[in-house]
Amino acid sequence: MSTRVLAAIEPDRSRWPLAGDQLYVDFDLAAEHLPAGTRLAVGSAVVEVSEAPHTGCAKFSARFGSDALRWINSPTGRELRMRGLNARVVQGGSLRVGDRVTRA
Repeated sequence: MSTRVLAAIEPDRSRWPLAGDQLYVDFDLAAEHLPAGTRLAVGSAVVEVSEAPHTGCAKFSARFGSDALRWINSPTGRELRMRGLNARVVQGGSLRVGDRVTRA
């Protein structure tokens, strides 16, 4: 999930883990920028963007509010992947806080 979207929803960084995402990035996640099949290197791992949208759930709504869930699931929110994206690991590896995200 984008740190910029998460900061707009929840300014208290100590609550960010409640979003349940594995990675928080300052990176353009829009479908136009990262179509399904795009491979990204994070640390020594490589992931591939999947078709399945990440739309949030009842837990996300309970933790951040129904307005936040509606915002990220608006047509623009979905196109920009405001809730983040799903990806599968194609090459295992290690990563650390601060590692760059680049096209593989």
